[in-house]
Parts: sequence; C-alpha cells; structure tokens
Amino acid sequence: MNIQSTKLELLKIILENENSEFIQRVFDFVKREKKDFWDELSLSEQKEIEKGIEDLDNGKRTSYETFLKKIS
Repeated sequence: MNIQSTKLELLKIILENENSEFIQRVFDFVKREKKDFWDELSLSEQKEIEKGIEDLDNGKRTSYETFLKKIS
C-alpha cells in the first residue's frame, strides 16, 4: 500500500469512528508527533530570535538596507 492509500484509509477510519476517546487519542498522538520548528533550533538561535523580538517590542528597528550592509 502506498502512502496516499494509507492516508486515505486512515482518514476513512477516523471519519467513520464515533468513539470520542479514540478520536482524542489519535489527535493527541498526531499533535505529539508534529514537530515545532522552535524545538529544532539551537539554544543560541532561539536566544537570537528572542532578542530580536525584544528589540522590536522596544522600538529598536533596523532597515533592510542597513541589515544587508551589516551582513555583507
């Protein structure tokens, strides 16, 4: 069975099932398996992003042109 057929079969099973506990377990499983990009970033990358958000919140902004000059 190819992946598309498997997905369709799984979808059919879920749609036909009226057991709320089963649906919740499937939902919880899928949610756990879904990776958040944030968790895949290194600690230094996370801190850099958090610093950037903090700077923006404090009104510190850099123009795109200035940014390009800085990284060139």
